[in-house]
Amino acid sequence: MAAAAAAATAAWAQRLAGVRGLLLDVSGVLYDGGDGGGTAIPGSVEAVARIKRSGLKLRFCTNESQKSRDKFVGLLQRLGFDISVNEVTSPAPAACQILKERGLRPYLLVHDDVLPEFDEMDTSNPNCVVIADSGDGFSYQNVNKAFRVLVSLENPVLISLGKGRYYKESDGLMLDVGPYMKALEYACDIQAEVVGKPAPAFFQAALKEMGVEAHETIMIGDDIVSDVGGAQRCGIRALQVRTGKFRPCDEHHPEVKADGYVNDLAEAVDLILQYANK
Repeated sequence: MAAAAAAATAAWAQRLAGVRGLLLDVSGVLYDGGDGGGTAIPGSVEAVARIKRSGLKLRFCTNESQKSRDKFVGLLQRLGFDISVNEVTSPAPAACQILKERGLRPYLLVHDDVLPEFDEMDTSNPNCVVIADSGDGFSYQNVNKAFRVLVSLENPVLISLGKGRYYKESDGLMLDVGPYMKALEYACDIQAEVVGKPAPAFFQAALKEMGVEAHETIMIGDDIVSDVGGAQRCGIRALQVRTGKFRPCDEHHPEVKADGYVNDLAEAVDLILQYANK
């Protein structure tokens, strides 16, 4: 028993050595959405507070696309989290920058609550489509409008805010933007440009904002593909929590293996603060 415990300690010390910064997924790690805005996952509010007291660099990395950043951060603050808008890396602002740089006018297949992020965009006579987690906005009529825009273009451009398959709310799993993105890809014989996790540019932007290198950083998320796999492809170590959308089969994923599995964010923070500087 003592030998096994010592081996486990050595393994965690090796996995977590030299950590200076943390990237935290939000939905499924900090809270589960649902009626009334959702509920904080037990221990997560204090875990975030402990990270901030520790002096580690921290960035919240989310593909949230049903709310503007202001509304999203406001919700988390009401749940008790110490978080501000300028600590959040999310895909909508990055998408707006791409649209401006390339002179694109989007048809927006997005949730009404995220429309304010695109207030400065010209949406007349669209020459591209931006798709996000539109929730009930994913009607046949709206998806078909997006299809018609794309299929009418000589060089169609589809920009997707993430490509998650599903996420978890308090009443169960919910389809995310990925399946609808794939439907448009198939119908139009194109490939979407993904802005958000797991795109490398998303993680690289977060690292730049924190001022730390990939090898000094750990990503903590509940999505084995977008959070863990996406981070690892950028040279970032990644832990998967067993909250949110986690399913036991994630620990046996054929292509992605986390650097460690933890029950929740609180356990991850316990381990990081214990071993990161050893």
